[in-house]
Amino acid sequence: MRKALGKGLEALFPATPAAPPAPGERLVAVEDIVSNPDQPRRHFDEETLAALADSIRRYGLLQPLVVRAAGERYELIAGERRLRAAQRAGLERVPVVLREASPERRFELALIENLQREDLSPLEEAEAYRRLIDEFGLTQEEIAMRVGKSRPAIANALRLLGLPDSVKVQVESGELSAGHARAVLSVAPAEQASFAREIAVAGVSKREAESRAAARRPRPRSAESGSAAPDVHLRALAEELTRGLGTRVRIARRGRGGAIEIEFYSDAELDRLVDRLRMAATSAAAML
Repeated sequence: MRKALGKGLEALFPATPAAPPAPGERLVAVEDIVSNPDQPRRHFDEETLAALADSIRRYGLLQPLVVRAAGERYELIAGERRLRAAQRAGLERVPVVLREASPERRFELALIENLQREDLSPLEEAEAYRRLIDEFGLTQEEIAMRVGKSRPAIANALRLLGLPDSVKVQVESGELSAGHARAVLSVAPAEQASFAREIAVAGVSKREAESRAAARRPRPRSAESGSAAPDVHLRALAEELTRGLGTRVRIARRGRGGAIEIEFYSDAELDRLVDRLRMAATSAAAML
């Protein structure tokens, strides 16, 4: 039963390919459906597709595809994997639900479907978030609310886009997990590629990778005592700025002064942050 539940409704309630559409659905020819050009998922596992095609061949497609009208044809909004499997299974017609949606909403629906099914690789997920920021002007906080994740989870995903290309290849191939990749990001940029190779060859756990990364970093020290000194007040200020700007902010002491670091993941997000800071500065100046 546990195995059946993991496969979803198809494993529990088989139906025939000729089952009539449910209310609100319609049957359309597979050849009349074109793929979603904004599909955030780039890689489809061949073995998984073959297994799904076999299930559809025997039981039919139980969950309808979500499409929109595109002239005399239909453009897929959600269900790319099921469409590909239905094509492999030789289905001539499939159930669909017709929906009109803006480009932003279509991309959002495709992204959410993939996230719910855990179909996206870590880098595909990060790239999808970046597109929501660049093309639709969303903040990390807004993305978090729409996809049901925390803002730090969105920020951590976006950070993967800053990996060296060679490390991205390791993540895409499954040689490194997202957790390993974040450990790589915590070391100096010049050491990231070699560190990634080191932990991949050693086959260490995520926790061990984090420990090795921490050992490579210089330990922060306070100006007065020379010991590690977390500043609760600065951390609270950084969290407040993070919420206000919608992106990760760090504040670090350096001697009597310090530095504020604001993360951005694309030119579009940088422009948005600069505009917000300019507006805040203008408002503050007007109050003087």
